[in-house]
Formats: sequence, structure tokens, C-alpha cells
Amino acid sequence: MAVLRRLTQAKRSTTARSAPAAEAVTEAGEAAAEAAEAALRTEPRPVPARADAPAAGRPGKAPKAPVENHTPDPDDPRAAAFFDCDNTILRGAAIFYLGVGLYRRGFLTRRDIARFAWQQALFRLHGTEDPDHISDARNTALGIVAGKPTADLEAICEEIFEQVVADKIWPGTRALVQMHLDAGQRVWLVTAAPLEVARIIARRLGMTGALGTVAEARDGAYTGRLVGDLLHGPAKAAAVRALARRERLDLDRCAAYSDSANDIPMLSLVGHPYVVNPDGALRRHARAQGWRVRDFRTGRKAARVGLPAAAAVGVLGGATAAGVALRRRRRRG
Repeated sequence: MAVLRRLTQAKRSTTARSAPAAEAVTEAGEAAAEAAEAALRTEPRPVPARADAPAAGRPGKAPKAPVENHTPDPDDPRAAAFFDCDNTILRGAAIFYLGVGLYRRGFLTRRDIARFAWQQALFRLHGTEDPDHISDARNTALGIVAGKPTADLEAICEEIFEQVVADKIWPGTRALVQMHLDAGQRVWLVTAAPLEVARIIARRLGMTGALGTVAEARDGAYTGRLVGDLLHGPAKAAAVRALARRERLDLDRCAAYSDSANDIPMLSLVGHPYVVNPDGALRRHARAQGWRVRDFRTGRKAARVGLPAAAAVGVLGGATAAGVALRRRRRRG
């Protein structure tokens, strides 16, 4: 019962926690923008999928964007769209899927994966990122990659996310991405996930590129430190602002999409803010500001209003069963 009480208690306010230093926020944003622009110079721009193409990994017709969206001006060189990742494009959190993949490859312990499963359960129920969980995931990831070649992690991320991304994308958000691509606009993924992960997801969706957390590397190996801080909250806004300056974008013509109140700074930068699968705080803010709200979840409100504890048991039970199955498989091998 103590577990259920913890799971159903109101989430702690993020405003009570100290924000990262302004210098680290700016450095993280500038590093993300610099890496994104460098990728544009060295990698060919993706060819946008046809408007009638099915969503990634999904057979049948392509999903249509919801009605009452603003209509992007076609081929506007100063307009772009910025999409958050976790619970906006991807069901759940990218760092969780990365953690499961690393566990299966022997990089994480059962204790690590149990902690990630607990954090994922909270995230799926509340739809809100916990800064302590994010910091925990950051420190775990940095400890794992310290001293390892960057090419090795890139290969692992490619393998992990090619396997899971197609089945974890919200079709409704995928349609919004396509709407901007069809208009000839640049479309960017903006996420606290590692840049290596962000680029794979963006490429899978035909996006222009990605802004993600940049891990410091020297001589082709990770140092175990970040450039600045996580690309989270105000750092996302700093990255979007820095990229807009480099790419000569007019933010008043741009759109941004997110599920989290942590991204209010990013959403407030653009002329067309959208709220997708919002947490409670962002929904209230959007209502007060008159922002458009899109919710592509099914059955989630019933779970929250009716039996959140039972839903939590299901999530944790599934995680436990997965852990047992993985443990048996490793013993047999």
C-alpha cells in the first residue's frame, strides 16, 4: 500500500527546486544549436515523406492533422516548427527506452532498470517530468558512457530506436509534423534526451534535425560531462532562440508543440504555440493564454479520474514481468 500511496500522491512542484545556473542553460542551448547547424552542413537534408504516406511503421492511410490548426505558409524561409519528444511525439520517455535497451546489452543492472520502470510509471500516470528523475537518469547515463567511443553509443542508439520508435509515435502528432513538412517548413525535434537519440527519432520522422542534450567528447570518446546542462525547460528555449538566430528564423512565424509545463518558456517564444497531451499545469496555462490544445490519448482521463492506483499496478506489474522474462532469458543463454 505504501507503494500505491506514493504513486497516487500529488506530484511535487517543480518551481520549488532551484533552476540551473543561467550560464549552464545558455551553454546547453548554444551547444545544441551549434550541433544542429553543423549536422545540416555535413548531412544531407531528409526528403519529407509524401502527404499521403502512412505514418512511420504503421500500415494504411496517413493520419490527418486535427482541424482548426493554423495553416503554415508554404515555403516560408523564416518559419519552422519545434516539437518536444516525450509524450508529445513519443509515448512515454525516450530515456526509458534507451535504459531498457542498455539493460539488455549489459550496460545497466536490474536495480537501474527497476528505477527507470518506476519513473516511467509515474510519468505515464501524471504526464509530468520530475526534475529529480531527469537528474538521476542523466547521472546514470553519463556514468555509463564515460570513456567510451562516441561511435559505439551512436550504433547502440540506432539499434535500440529503430526497433521501438515506429510503434511508440502518436499518429496525431505525426500528422502535425507532416503538415509542416508538406508546407516546406523546417521541422525540429527539441528534447532533453541525448543528441544521439534525438537525431535518430528526427530522422525516422523525416524532420530537418534535432536539438538535444550534448555530451562532451574528446578524441572520439565521452568525458562523462555535459556541455552546459540538460536541454530541459529554459535550456530548450535558449536552444530554439539560438537556432532561430543562426537560421534567420522569425519566431513569430514559427510553431512549437509540447505536453509539459516545463516547456512554457519554449512555447512562449513562438507565434503559434500548441499544447499536445498536456499535463494539468500546462492545460491550465494554455486555457488562460488561449493556446490550442490537442489530446491524442485514449482512456487516459478515465484512468486518472477513476482508478489511478489500478493503472499504476498494471504498469509496474508489466515492468516486473518484463524484468523476470529478461532475467530468465539471460540465465538460459
